[in-house]
Amino acid sequence: MVLPLYPKMSTKTLQVNGQSVRLAASAFGERVFHGEVMRQYLSESALEALARWEKGEPISLELADEVANALRQWATERGATHYTHWFHPLTGLTAEKHENLYEVMGGKVLSALNGSELLQQEPDASSFPSGGLRSTFEARGYTAWDPTSPPFIYGRTLCIPSVYVSYNGQALDYKTPLLRSIEALNQAGKKVAALFYRGVQRVFPTLGIEQEFFLVAEELYARRLDLMLTGRTLIGAPSPRGQQMEDHYFGSIPERVLAFFEELEA
Repeated sequence: MVLPLYPKMSTKTLQVNGQSVRLAASAFGERVFHGEVMRQYLSESALEALARWEKGEPISLELADEVANALRQWATERGATHYTHWFHPLTGLTAEKHENLYEVMGGKVLSALNGSELLQQEPDASSFPSGGLRSTFEARGYTAWDPTSPPFIYGRTLCIPSVYVSYNGQALDYKTPLLRSIEALNQAGKKVAALFYRGVQRVFPTLGIEQEFFLVAEELYARRLDLMLTGRTLIGAPSPRGQQMEDHYFGSIPERVLAFFEELEA
């Protein structure tokens, strides 16, 4: 059976203010390996081992093998043909090294994704900026599976979120310093928490993401050369109404703006 590159999303209809609004809630996260999906493909012992990993226990090769087999089965059922360690080098972009999910050896089709391949791989590090941490000829760099982020399928590729470090452990990506800072906060937080309650085993920091943007009418946008060329305002006059009164907070949404959001979310 040939699976489509992007499976058709099953939609639901919700009535909002007398209008039918289409929702794709049932398709949300359907190409992400986490939550209930993991429970369908992993044994109870593997799930318990992953829970212990969150408390600091190392991941064994046996556990990695089971997770790799589950990932391969889940991904191939959804049309994936390749996998990659997906990481964030200092280029400011993402990087990938694609591998086949299966290989032919001795006339037999064998799995190319096992526990050791899941845990660690070695891409060519000479092509990526190092911030002066090593010479160009010292090209050894390693990607390692990051279980804090769920694997996902993009196109026909199983993407395994990973970190990227040098042979001596220096961070060559943006994610490794973040994970190390999370662990530093965990260690410091447990010491503080122990002053009040000694049963705290781990401290998890959270991050609230705020998105702010501006809506500009198309006819006004066309009059601004700076917006059209750079995507931002380079010249302009002070706002006719500043934030002194704060009367624009928690105000009613203009009908034109509301219509934009309704069209965007439909």
